Amino acid sequence: MQRRIECYLDQGYGVALLKIPEVAGMVQNALLKFDNLRYRLFSWVVMPNHVHCLMTRFEQYELSDILHSLKSFTAHEANKMLSRDGQFWIEEYFDRYIRNQEHFNGTVRYIENNPVKAGLCRNAEDWPYSSAWFKKQGRKEE
Repeated sequence: MQRRIECYLDQGYGVALLKIPEVAGMVQNALLKFDNLRYRLFSWVVMPNHVHCLMTRFEQYELSDILHSLKSFTAHEANKMLSRDGQFWIEEYFDRYIRNQEHFNGTVRYIENNPVKAGLCRNAEDWPYSSAWFKKQGRKEE
């Protein structure tokens, strides 16, 4: 079931409001805003209809609270930008525990190569709403 959902997402099904550069940039900036404050953000990509990120939350913050805050803020901002109202994100999120360094490295590759797999760019570092792009620019450490 999860693979089928990922396949649909990669093919761009559904409303793809994150394809609008201003909206994608705002979501990326929101993710970066609390890096090293509420969580350590290792990898991310803002796709046209979903977001992937690899983070470690700081002990005093719950993942559900972090994601609720992020989704609430970005939904309000996006709706303002687009002169719309209503639901922007689905309520659910999919999380996974990273088991070891190999799993971590594979997850970073999966996240950063998502735009390539979806046919949005040739190289991961060409997608401007991603950790791969930031690393190429020297704006985010490995």
